[in-house]
Amino acid sequence: MVTAFAFLAGVLLPCWGEPLHIGSSVMKINGAKCSHHSNCQSDCCLINLDNGGSYCAPKAGYTMVCLPQTKGATNIVCPCRPGLSCITKDLMCPRRCHIL
Repeated sequence: MVTAFAFLAGVLLPCWGEPLHIGSSVMKINGAKCSHHSNCQSDCCLINLDNGGSYCAPKAGYTMVCLPQTKGATNIVCPCRPGLSCITKDLMCPRRCHIL
């Protein structure tokens, strides 16, 4: 068990915080500037309304405000993490991520 942990640590730690490379494209970490949701490891590129740019952000977690994934390049609110669905339980409240 210790050997397996040491092996994984030796493989993973040198890459900690580095962008993920898939094919020839580089997947950006949260906080990095992006132009399309497919640029991001999290698959969510948010519009920053304060300064006009956009950045990679984590997907919404349980009970967090969400919107379904758009076909456009960027989002104003991220979609839910895998296993959660973006639904509303009250028409007066925004959509939130819930387990179905």
